[in-house]
Amino acid sequence: MHPNAILHGIQQLYRVSDRLDSLAGQHPLVSEALITISGSVRNTATLLEVLVATKMALISGLDPANSSLAHRCLLELCLGIAARKLVVENDIQE
Repeated sequence: MHPNAILHGIQQLYRVSDRLDSLAGQHPLVSEALITISGSVRNTATLLEVLVATKMALISGLDPANSSLAHRCLLELCLGIAARKLVVENDIQE
């Protein structure tokens, strides 16, 4: 499969995640589950993006450790995980 096809699939996963977040706001009875699933879909998309960036760097002979896309993806993943932890901690405190 061509990397562009995978990147297109990754963008679709991000859109699904956004849509699930939107639906969570509209359906309070299942909002928690939708938000959880949305986060999982977004994490999967981010991990795929890192994988593609890393593999493409290897194929092109670049050092994956120096790939700006891989760094951006890892940063987004870390920030996303941190943000979700803050939301969970906030929910627990309330």
